Amino acid sequence: MTDTKATSLEHAPASRTQWLITLYAGGGEFCDGYILSIIGVALPLLTVSFSLSAVGAGLLGAASLVGMFFGGMIFGAVTDKFGRQKIYLADLACFVVLSALQFFATEPWQLIVLRTLMGVAIGADFAIAATIASEFAPQKSRGPLLVMLVTMFSVGAAVAYAVGWWMLRFGPDAWRWMLASSAVPAIIILFMRFGTPESPRWLLSKGRAEEADAVLKKMFGPDATIADIAEPEDAPTGYRTIFQGEYRKRTIFIALFWACQLLPIYAIATYEPTILESFGLAEGSGAYLGAVLLQIFYVFGSLSGMFFINRGRRKLLLWSFAISALPLLGLAVLAHPPIWLVLLLFCVFGIAMYSGQCLEAIYPSELFPTGVRATANGFATGASRIGAAIGVYGAPHLLDYSVQLAMLVGAVVCGLGWLVTVTMAPETKGKLLTESSAVSPPKADVQVPA
Repeated sequence: MTDTKATSLEHAPASRTQWLITLYAGGGEFCDGYILSIIGVALPLLTVSFSLSAVGAGLLGAASLVGMFFGGMIFGAVTDKFGRQKIYLADLACFVVLSALQFFATEPWQLIVLRTLMGVAIGADFAIAATIASEFAPQKSRGPLLVMLVTMFSVGAAVAYAVGWWMLRFGPDAWRWMLASSAVPAIIILFMRFGTPESPRWLLSKGRAEEADAVLKKMFGPDATIADIAEPEDAPTGYRTIFQGEYRKRTIFIALFWACQLLPIYAIATYEPTILESFGLAEGSGAYLGAVLLQIFYVFGSLSGMFFINRGRRKLLLWSFAISALPLLGLAVLAHPPIWLVLLLFCVFGIAMYSGQCLEAIYPSELFPTGVRATANGFATGASRIGAAIGVYGAPHLLDYSVQLAMLVGAVVCGLGWLVTVTMAPETKGKLLTESSAVSPPKADVQVPA
């Protein structure tokens, strides 16, 4: 008799194909991190080149985040309707074209438009990448695989800072090469993604059982089964689903905790050289090099989530918010901290906050069924960027006033994220996607006899 557990998507050990699918999905996250972080290196040069005010710098820094709002809100639902595979390739093609066009910008408004459009593509990729990776991942390996996926964002950010620091030698117009350089990884990842199969869960949700079965048999062999990925025939679909009943609470939760993570992350990452200069690190390349070193620690922080994710999703998020608030509070209350302590506190913040960042991919994927999984991922991507955009736009104004006040605001936001997690976060570890995404039917009213 065939052991169905040994040949099913949920119970088989993660195969080479599943690791590669996650890697290729993570390649998009790498590009996302690169594109969103390279502007942090380029902004000081752009400020001089275009004589930008704090308002102009804030608009340019936040443009991609505004685009991500629309990209996530729209293309998550498009992906649920038309499939993962097509949008999965189209957004990378947009990265290539728009990245290259930045080189030729002659006015700030042109860059704002281009980076807003890039944000639309990034928002689409955020919705798709986590969805497709989670739908191919087996239950026991889903957490570690999605940790790797999200870590690629941190790797992309670190590489962006390293490349930007190296390109400073190109002179006042180095920002052109910095911004256009994101076309290179985008081209590589685009070609890697060719050949990725359509998600068998999505195929099954559309009644295309034979195609779903064929994908699984190609991955696992002739004994593969679709039995444990099938959802009820009346599984919900449509945008309104994520705002109804128990799903509404889940939608609010993922949007809030994600926003509380991203506001301090993006504000700090976008203006890291400026922040380090405010604390006394040498101006110019010294501040950039300090930012590169911090980004490397952030990568380790993101990877550290792999050690904790299967011990509890909720527990990891609670500790991540609690610990990340402390170093920001320390930077807010210390009058003149030595630079070694500043770097140490930022490292602690990065390791703590980034360790829980993997939940941005895991929670939306585990809390919603296949018919609206990308929709939920997209909505959370878009809604959370409101917080991120506030952070990126508001950071230069706060930093002009007081770097300590900026750090205090970051600590308060982390505390708010902890409170949201305490009151709203469910535990989904150890569950199949069909189990974690299901909701209990509402209880019927009990009729009390007269």
